[in-house]
Amino acid sequence: MLSLVLRGMGMGAADVVPGVSGGTIAFITGIYEELINSIRSVNLEAFRLFFTGRWSAFWKHINGTFLLAVFAGIVISVLSLARLLEFLLEHRPILIWSFFFGLVLASSYVVSRKIKQWQYPKIVALVAGIGIAFYITSVTPTTTTDASWFVVISGGLASCAMILPGISGSFILLLLGKYTFALHAVNNRIILDLLLLGFGAVAGLILFANFLSWLLKKYHDPTIAVLVGFMIGSLNKLWPWKETLESIVVEGVEKPLVERNILPSVQNPDHQFWLALLLVLAGMALILLIELGLTRFRKTT
Repeated sequence: MLSLVLRGMGMGAADVVPGVSGGTIAFITGIYEELINSIRSVNLEAFRLFFTGRWSAFWKHINGTFLLAVFAGIVISVLSLARLLEFLLEHRPILIWSFFFGLVLASSYVVSRKIKQWQYPKIVALVAGIGIAFYITSVTPTTTTDASWFVVISGGLASCAMILPGISGSFILLLLGKYTFALHAVNNRIILDLLLLGFGAVAGLILFANFLSWLLKKYHDPTIAVLVGFMIGSLNKLWPWKETLESIVVEGVEKPLVERNILPSVQNPDHQFWLALLLVLAGMALILLIELGLTRFRKTT
């Protein structure tokens, strides 16, 4: 139970950063497919069991203990770590992005090992995933309507991205022009906006989990290949050294809106090259150690 809560905390910490996905953390820690299938089980049968008073059967049907532990961890993390991550992103951006870069780089290798044989169709799927993620992380955020229907759609698309490795829900909100809108709704407790975003998020999560679960059952290896591609393509967003071209004011704080990647300079002290490189390696080592520990755990159970 505690292990699931900790994994959920990792997902929550990732999801509050535009560019890092909770789905990546779920993949790294070995709970991705169970998470997808558990969310998928929240269906009409689950509602029938609940409203007929068969609560024990309902809880078992939705894998309730698993979902409760994971989502409790996500909530705990968002409430407790969001400010720390915000501080690090504002004051130590190169270092925190370097660590995330190492995490995702090693994660893409670990996840790719789920595919035993890399035939041509799977390589095509991998390249497609890389291209899609690279494009999404490169496009410029836009200004959009605040109409209720679009807020619901934004919440739905953001929740879909939350369970896709390599693409974060907060980054999708940023692309849709709803990141500041969502932050404003949360910070000022605007109930209607929160309900609209929440409704879209829940509906999108359940629908997309069903679709992903079907893909993993019917086309497991090509789907994994696409997801690995998402992770590799997202490294474009996680590259630590950037130049800001446009910025945006969020809750009175100026934040980068449009950036481009630049090569680091060893001589430039602002680039913190050696410390950043050390953190890339630390992120990679952490993932490989987690994978080694999980592999040994599976062999003993």
